[in-house]
Amino acid sequence: MPNTEHWVLTFVCPDKPGIVHAISGAVVKAKGNITESKQFTSESNNFFMRLQIESSIARKEFEKIISSVATEYRMQWQLDVVDRPMKTLVLASKAAHCLNDMLFRQLSGQLPIEVAAVMANHSDLQELAEFYKTPFELHEVNSEKDKKEFENRITEFVEQNDIELIVLARYMQILSPEFCQKYAGRIINIHHSFLPGFKGANPYAQAHQRGVKLIGATAHFVTEDLDEGPIIEQNVDRVTHEESKQKLVRIGQDIESRTLAQAVSWFAEHRVLLDGSRTVIFS
Repeated sequence: MPNTEHWVLTFVCPDKPGIVHAISGAVVKAKGNITESKQFTSESNNFFMRLQIESSIARKEFEKIISSVATEYRMQWQLDVVDRPMKTLVLASKAAHCLNDMLFRQLSGQLPIEVAAVMANHSDLQELAEFYKTPFELHEVNSEKDKKEFENRITEFVEQNDIELIVLARYMQILSPEFCQKYAGRIINIHHSFLPGFKGANPYAQAHQRGVKLIGATAHFVTEDLDEGPIIEQNVDRVTHEESKQKLVRIGQDIESRTLAQAVSWFAEHRVLLDGSRTVIFS
């Protein structure tokens, strides 16, 4: 198909007969060819769909055709270019593993994001960011005033640079409820899956002392309810009594890194749709 663009279309709407027929007709009208299609109807009676479409018509014309169907079926929809790097801001503290993994995957073309900057409340990761030629900003957070100023700076940066995704790469500060609400569905966090059993400092030491047999990590959307946002991805590895505390940390950090990378990749590819407190993942 000459002079084509490869689009990704996602939408959610109340379930009713005729949706797939209507959207397929719109694709035909747009002179499009569907290269990938996935759909799901949830218990909340919402219909979710993700399509990849090759078409030779201009974006405005394509959007006009889709919008007529969207209005009829009360769709919340989004159209984007397949594999377009998503503009991303990363927040970090001291732990390097998740940040290093993300920046490496971005550099090697394994992760469809464009990290516009790394912002941190400690200077430990500045050299790492600079190694990957990524702008770094230090904002120490020692008080509620500092936190408010930092969040204001993040908001300013997001608006000025058209940031679409904020990733907490082991950022160890709690975001305010107002900030979480402002960017609901656009902030992804990663943490070990020892919660709520092993809270506070040194969770891996606590896990080692208790003789855990599974180590895991959870990537989820950030909400004002700490670590309870809609889950995007989870992974676990089995461990035995033979693992030292240091080995548990290494295993855990590897799981955290790849779990976060998978969640970010799915989000950037428009494969993650929200269904209340749950997610629909078109992997």
